[in-house]
Amino acid sequence: MHQPTRRQLLQSLALGGLALPAGAATKPNFLFLFTDDQRFNTLNALGNPEVHTPNMDRLVRRGVAFTHSCIMGGTVGAVCMPSRAMLMTGQTLFQVHDNLIAPAAAPPSARIPNSTFPELLRKAGYDTFGTGKWHNGPALYARSFSHGGPIFFGGMSNHDKVPLNDFDPTGIYAKANIHIGKGFSSEIFSNSAIRFLKERKKEKPFLTYVAYTAPHDPRMAPPRFAAMYSPDKVTLPSNFLPQHPFDNGELRVRDEMLAPFPRTPEVVRTHIAAYYAMISEVDFEIGRVLDTLEQTGEADNTYIIFAADNGLAVGQHGLMGKQNLYDHSIRVPLIISGPGIPQGRTSDSLCYLMDVGPTILDLAGIKSPSPATGLSLRPVLRDQKAKLRNEVIFAYRHFQRGIRTDRWKLIEYNVKGRKTTQLFDLAKDPAERNNLAARPVHTNKVRSLHALLQKRMTEYGDRTQLDSDTWPVFGK
Repeated sequence: MHQPTRRQLLQSLALGGLALPAGAATKPNFLFLFTDDQRFNTLNALGNPEVHTPNMDRLVRRGVAFTHSCIMGGTVGAVCMPSRAMLMTGQTLFQVHDNLIAPAAAPPSARIPNSTFPELLRKAGYDTFGTGKWHNGPALYARSFSHGGPIFFGGMSNHDKVPLNDFDPTGIYAKANIHIGKGFSSEIFSNSAIRFLKERKKEKPFLTYVAYTAPHDPRMAPPRFAAMYSPDKVTLPSNFLPQHPFDNGELRVRDEMLAPFPRTPEVVRTHIAAYYAMISEVDFEIGRVLDTLEQTGEADNTYIIFAADNGLAVGQHGLMGKQNLYDHSIRVPLIISGPGIPQGRTSDSLCYLMDVGPTILDLAGIKSPSPATGLSLRPVLRDQKAKLRNEVIFAYRHFQRGIRTDRWKLIEYNVKGRKTTQLFDLAKDPAERNNLAARPVHTNKVRSLHALLQKRMTEYGDRTQLDSDTWPVFGK
């Protein structure tokens, strides 16, 4: 009788849903590479010829790239905070706000009613290692990771002067123990992950979670990366505007103050060049981690996930930040590669970043916690034509709501009592330049998407009623 090889068994587990015989193969490892403020269309291999990303590109070649992966939005201006909470728990934006983001009398460790995916891997016998940015409090970090490197408990910092905590197995991360890291942020976090991969004991499978602070501003890439991009050679986005056409509720938030008003082509090109330089820098550091994984001999048994916490406008629609519901801000890169996963494939299946945790748990043979709304992407990894969601919804604070299907996108605003509606035909207008909402031929489309948006909002825990004159403020 033919005995399957270890790789064949892993492939069956990953894509066929078969259970492994006891002792037939080790559990798979996971390497999670997570960038900060990197939008979906900033990889060379996925259609952007102006940015140099050879290491992200090799992940594209080795796995499945989800071209329509989205975040659900943000309940606060620091969108990365709820985004990371959704990633960790598989919960919706509204669940994580109530359980983690909103002020509460309960300690942070008690605010999330279900476990994080690193916590569940840890309980299943995994070494869980984390380094880099953590924006959801020390208590939740201590629950999630058994090992760690330098940790940044914050939202943003100067990349040459990152305030860090060393890993503390007791879970007590006192402010008095913060020290300033030596070196550029991406290098610090890659060095930490590399040490773990080289020095760890191999009795257990591992999760290595590396959360970079790049390419988040300040955009201060080291000279060799900055020299790769000249502003006068950067293409101005097709949807560039000097200013946003109406008040979206957040035109003077911190991110929007990074460039003067009105925006000019010269200033925007300068910002894009600096943004690309930061992406190339973190790409280089990702390559060092990938090379180390291969040197350990464990790459064949390791799933690699690459993603980002949210996108960024950088001059599109007259905006600079991520406090909006346009594609440049809510779509993120997502690539999954590893044992049994098809290589060089893309999927346009609509999905959320919060689907990643359930996917990892599924690949590890662990049941997802409840309540969790995230879905495992395993069916899409197995079948390129599979669709898990017919639509995805979005929200930003108490004045923006949106929904998109494969073709259509509706965004509704309620700012200071003034309501505005946008409808985009994404098949013909992927840059979201032509608002069709007021055209009589699209009246029924607006009405049907409005109704579907309200239905999904209610199902996902949003207390907002779109037809109400006022929308409730989160946490009140």
